[in-house]
Amino acid sequence: MLNPAKWWHHWTLERARRAIEPETWEKVYRQLPLIWGFAPEEERRLYDLALLFLRRKSLEPVSGIVLDDEMRLVIAIQACLPILHLGLDWYDGWVAVIIYPDEFVPEREWVDDSGVVWVAHVPHTGEAWQRGPVILSWSDVEGGDYLDGVNVVLHEFAHKLDFRNGAANGHPPLHPDMSSARWAKVFGQAFASFRARVRSGEELEIDPYAAASPAEFFAVLTESFFELPDVLSVEYPEVYEQLGAFYRQDPLARLRSAGVLP
Repeated sequence: MLNPAKWWHHWTLERARRAIEPETWEKVYRQLPLIWGFAPEEERRLYDLALLFLRRKSLEPVSGIVLDDEMRLVIAIQACLPILHLGLDWYDGWVAVIIYPDEFVPEREWVDDSGVVWVAHVPHTGEAWQRGPVILSWSDVEGGDYLDGVNVVLHEFAHKLDFRNGAANGHPPLHPDMSSARWAKVFGQAFASFRARVRSGEELEIDPYAAASPAEFFAVLTESFFELPDVLSVEYPEVYEQLGAFYRQDPLARLRSAGVLP
């Protein structure tokens, strides 16, 4: 007989499985090479995790967009890919995922050293708040079916993992078998190197936005880890090793086994 906690999990999962048709999963799977190459048990784990995500989180369309089951699953699968071997509890403490049809323009106010109040209106493709929602542009989410190193879902949910240590600083809480000092050294050296390359005007396959801050470096390199592992493992092999230990995954080997990467 299952204990109460396991019974509740099993019951919730069965209800979640009935909420999305299996054909929807198959259609989404075919359009997302990002998740190809998993062993059957891992693929099933990702599927179940995404369905539970849709039960625990509230996907809230705004500005006239209408979400169907396929769109919801596209978001959930990509959100759950980084936590495949971490667990849904890593996304505890918040509920809402807000989806705009396209880029959105939040209003930001700040006061400069002279006391002048400035207001900025800068288009965003995504945003993650420390104790609040994740906000996504659907038109940019749709771009996740290309392995180009730009994936707004991976980026914003990486920030959510980073926030678990407080303010985002590129150093999420690590597993007991990982070294915080080693992480800081590897990422610090790589960040300095990357910023120098951006400033020199070098053509880069990794999004130059990674040079903005340590937090953005972690988020962008998470995108590269899952979408451009062949590039990241060559350019910053120690970063790839650290991310592999953190996410407990090896996307390079997986995508090569699926024939996605040479």
